[in-house]
Amino acid sequence: MKTGFPLGLRYAVAGALSFSVMSTFAKLAGDRLPTQEIVLFRGILTTLLTLHALRRIGVSPWGRERGLLLLRGLFGYAALSCFLWAVVRLPLAETTVLHFTNPVFTAFLAAVFLGEILGRKEVLFAFLALGGVVIVARPGFLFGDLSGLDPIAVAVALAGAILSAAAYTTARRLTQTNDPLVIVLSFAVVSMVASLPASIPVFVMPEGKDWFFLLGVGVATQGGQVFVTRALQLEKAGRVMAVGYLQIVFAALLGLLVFREVPDLWTGVGAAVVVASTFLLGRIHPKTAPRGR
Repeated sequence: MKTGFPLGLRYAVAGALSFSVMSTFAKLAGDRLPTQEIVLFRGILTTLLTLHALRRIGVSPWGRERGLLLLRGLFGYAALSCFLWAVVRLPLAETTVLHFTNPVFTAFLAAVFLGEILGRKEVLFAFLALGGVVIVARPGFLFGDLSGLDPIAVAVALAGAILSAAAYTTARRLTQTNDPLVIVLSFAVVSMVASLPASIPVFVMPEGKDWFFLLGVGVATQGGQVFVTRALQLEKAGRVMAVGYLQIVFAALLGLLVFREVPDLWTGVGAAVVVASTFLLGRIHPKTAPRGR
């Protein structure tokens, strides 16, 4: 009888750490480089690494339902652009908490476009999670002098979470007909193509440590995608999602160690509400609407 921490959950922990490291490198690179330039280099590296992985397993990179693959790529590109723009302007832990509201928006979008039924408990947990976001963001008209985060950056981070939810909803549909790496490739290629014209007018030639930061963004991203994909192959999605919340812990630790960012009590309370609500939301098995509805 095997004991110890399951291999699938180990991959999930590694994925959470990888994505936290990616955010850290992106924030470091963003001190000097424009957001779209970071997206461009990330897209190039992810495209090359994913093409290599597809060649190794003998899977065609073209995939099926290419229009939907393009749409998933566009949603992913927009979500990534919002997240990276926000992470440069907000503390790492707070940006990660805001981004982790995407399961809430995914539940709503899946109800509209995939026919999954939202029950009363799911709606309740969704609104509780959004309440946690309010605690983290502390808008001035509610909290007065306690307001601490740039409202524009918070709005962009939440927009990124909504766009990420749209990307996940599209990807969930695409997994029925495509290998996960093909879906990752579509995201990378679209990000690369879309960010190129946006980065040219503001392009800054990377120097010295900038190259290391950009390489770190690309490698950590690919590692996170591979680890999470592997975790989902070995474990139930709910368990993987639960372990994925370690990304908030890792982000808080890296924010403290690298940027000397110390989360306050409000951030801790808000993060706890977001994590608990989305965790409970994820444990409810989605129901599909009957045909004809």
